[in-house]
Amino acid sequence: MAIERVFVAGAGLMGHGIAQVHAAAGKHVTLYEPDLSRATAGRDRIGGNLERQVGKGRLEASERDAILARIAATDDLAAAAEADLVVEAVFEDVAVKTSLWAELDRVAPPAAVFGTNTSSISIDRLAGAVGEARRPAFVGVHFFSPVPVMPLVELIRGSATDDATEAAMRELAAELGKQVIVSADRPGFLVNRILMPLLGEAMRAYEEGTGTAEDIDAGARIGLNHPMGPLELADFIGLDVVLGIMRVLHDGFDQPQFAPPAILERLVGEGHLGQKTGRGFHTYPR
Repeated sequence: MAIERVFVAGAGLMGHGIAQVHAAAGKHVTLYEPDLSRATAGRDRIGGNLERQVGKGRLEASERDAILARIAATDDLAAAAEADLVVEAVFEDVAVKTSLWAELDRVAPPAAVFGTNTSSISIDRLAGAVGEARRPAFVGVHFFSPVPVMPLVELIRGSATDDATEAAMRELAAELGKQVIVSADRPGFLVNRILMPLLGEAMRAYEEGTGTAEDIDAGARIGLNHPMGPLELADFIGLDVVLGIMRVLHDGFDQPQFAPPAILERLVGEGHLGQKTGRGFHTYPR
């Protein structure tokens, strides 16, 4: 099926990036938040991203204007009634996501594809919020941050997801310039199942005094040729997000390598969530 109109629910870190890449590929995008000022802020953030690209000579001013013209901000969920694809990119919380999906199920066209940007929650669990007839078109579409830069999309098939939905999302991903991997519906899927034990071990090494945060990160960057150290990466993702994913993995597998380290629990409890709050395993200028 051809996807031309995209409704993105959530204008935060992931949502605004998802909106940007679709608009850059020529799609008409509606960026939704229940508070219009937040939806508008997400669109403005896209404008800032594009302006930086113009300043670096990577984008023409006319292209910037055309991309922004294809993005509308709204606080009206009814705008999903015209969507070919609905992408949900709200907080990684089952109750929040299922409530939103139930509302979208009542509004969106019967033929629309439903894609959740969850990084760890079961697709079948989220698909349970929509009617049975909708579930073959319900799929996990996990983008990576920052969305305009990271070239991977992780597709996660639920037990009801059909081949036509996977094919449509593969075709769309190619239009977006993304590479696709496909995961079964298991806790953490592929990427986070691999990543979270690495982050957890780095946190435990720090907690035990084996090394400083700087040395742990330098060890991964220089010794393992990783672009970012594990503690830097956790701060970038958001320690609250990392904790949520680790809890899903630990609940799902009940294995010690997935257990959230005490230092992570403590930092999140104190409100130190990484780059977005100015402090996590490292401190950041505000």
